[in-house]
Amino acid sequence: MIKLPRDKSIILFDGYCHLCSRSVQLILKYDQKKQFLFSPLSNAIGEQIKKERAIPETIDSIILIEAGNHYTHADAILRIANQLGGIFLLANIAKILPHSWRNQLYRWVAAKRFRWFGKRTSCMLPNPEDKDRFI
Repeated sequence: MIKLPRDKSIILFDGYCHLCSRSVQLILKYDQKKQFLFSPLSNAIGEQIKKERAIPETIDSIILIEAGNHYTHADAILRIANQLGGIFLLANIAKILPHSWRNQLYRWVAAKRFRWFGKRTSCMLPNPEDKDRFI
């Protein structure tokens, strides 16, 4: 079992997806507390974390792991936004929608993300100054 730091949250992401990679870069820029660590879903650590937590293989975009729990779909995005604070708290407007609608909207965007934003030919590599944030 992978030992995860208790004081950090881990974001698993699709390193081949431009939208996911840009989201990670945005989080890195605004995560002043350095509370998030990152791992591509396609590497051994990402795959092992998904397996240990029985996260279905069909979930292939952003997954948030924190305090022993995992969050997917819109729940992951809203929790990340809340932890970042500031302008990202505006994402809570989405809570006016029923939970099932938020997740349905998330899945719709996730299904079209490659067509709309493109796909990388190789997994995203971190900048040297952010390398310690990737596991």
